[in-house]
Amino acid sequence: MTALTTEEGDILQDLAALGYAVDSLSSLRMSGVNYRDAVPVLLEHLRKVQDTKVKGEVVRALSVPWARPAATPVLIDEFRHAEDATGLGLRWTVGNALEVVWDDAFYDELVELASDTSFGRAREMIVLGLTRSKNAAADAVLVELMDDSDVGGHAVKALAKIAAKRSVSADARPGLERKLADGRAWVRAGARRALAVCA
Repeated sequence: MTALTTEEGDILQDLAALGYAVDSLSSLRMSGVNYRDAVPVLLEHLRKVQDTKVKGEVVRALSVPWARPAATPVLIDEFRHAEDATGLGLRWTVGNALEVVWDDAFYDELVELASDTSFGRAREMIVLGLTRSKNAAADAVLVELMDDSDVGGHAVKALAKIAAKRSVSADARPGLERKLADGRAWVRAGARRALAVCA
């Protein structure tokens, strides 16, 4: 077993005080236990942790439905300020967590992150999070994002997911038809599914 860092050890000590005696943050996440009362402790440590690996493990531990809504604004802030040169490390992990804890109370901030091209592919899962939104404008955001070179495929995937539940706006049709020629099979398949129920 990998030796614990001081930071992870401190977090595990605080979790043990709540009754969660685990040997790692990963073990907590995989335990199948609803650890809602541990969310404030995890959020407190997330703000303080310096080690990128440990920070990623805290974020993964917060990637659970019961961390909503408390975790959502903290994770939005983490996404904005994450140190991640590639956009496929910590920031992507935070984006993945935001998909899980999507909360329409923060709709404008989440759409702002999804639409900010400076964040590159780190936005992929936030774009998928739009499928959780009850906001009527979410479809229009996805239509616009279909032409984004970094997250266009995920916008199509999101529209296909929406299509499984209801019809998709007719505004999506031109973009979806263009995606039928995409080089990625999963994008083409998503476009076909969405077009099948396009109004």
